[in-house]
Amino acid sequence: MGHASFKLSGEKIIYIDPFQIAESEKADIILITHPHYDHCSIEDIKKVAKRDTAIIAPIDCQSKIAAGKLHYAEFKNIAPGDEISVYGHHIIAVPAYNLNKHFHNKSDEWVGYVISCGGKSFYHAGDTDFIQEMASIRTDVAMLPVGGTYTMNAREAAQAALIMKPKIAIPMHYGSIVGKPEDAEVFARSVAHSKVQIMKNGEIIELV
Repeated sequence: MGHASFKLSGEKIIYIDPFQIAESEKADIILITHPHYDHCSIEDIKKVAKRDTAIIAPIDCQSKIAAGKLHYAEFKNIAPGDEISVYGHHIIAVPAYNLNKHFHNKSDEWVGYVISCGGKSFYHAGDTDFIQEMASIRTDVAMLPVGGTYTMNAREAAQAALIMKPKIAIPMHYGSIVGKPEDAEVFARSVAHSKVQIMKNGEIIELV
């Protein structure tokens, strides 16, 4: 859905980091990786939240979300290593942090997510570098930032994909705030053992 935003459509509708989205289908679950404006966008959460929506996010997103006067059922704070079940979906919070820059510190306890949905697993890395915790992640679909500056770059993201070996690897976090479309192409050329899907804004992939 652009930048680092995705929607998983199955038995329930799950949004991850909605930002500058044109979508209006309401969410059952909204996952937020960290409080930066391009990931925790109150304007965009308002577009898709409803009275029985569960919002899951690190604790330092809570005051921002509360101040937005949103309609939602509950806020669940989450930290790296936490596992929860929401509307029948198993969700694991995994670490997301920088190694050689200071935009996303490990001490902030911001997250990526591994989500079980429709018999498949999905990993949204959040804003992160290529970190050692990725070696233990097993997933069918991996959404990985490639734009550099605030996250790992395309070649580092390709190394992460090589370790995890997802069936499908999707580059994200490029082409708008930071990174160029060419970064996705570099990522695609650098990845082996996985199908790379460079998604256009609004494009749908159906998994069977």
